[in-house]
Amino acid sequence: EIHLVESGGGLVQPGGSLRLSCTASASTFSQWIISWFRQAPGKELEWVGSINPGGDDTSLPASARARFTISRDNAKNTVYLQLNKLKNEDTGVYYCAQGGLRTALLTLRQTPGQGTQVTVSS
Repeated sequence: EIHLVESGGGLVQPGGSLRLSCTASASTFSQWIISWFRQAPGKELEWVGSINPGGDDTSLPASARARFTISRDNAKNTVYLQLNKLKNEDTGVYYCAQGGLRTALLTLRQTPGQGTQVTVSS
């Protein structure tokens, strides 16, 4: 298991953009699928997308596909989540975790990271 740290969140107006980062300290980072989730106040964790180890294949739910992009730079041990055309309902804490949807979700439920807060508000 690798240790991941999220960053890049903040306050943004509707229609704005943010780029979140998920950085690992482990040298094995490039071997792992990485997934992003978010959690709005009072709601369950919601899968935002995943990226394969090589960074050439991503999977996002239909609700995110039009506005969000996931990429990675293995030389920097970092996965990025680009959030565009943000809406109020995108507000929440964004987390990254090792593994695909199911594995990452289990990990976050057991040991949630610090996450990074995204607040969309005018």
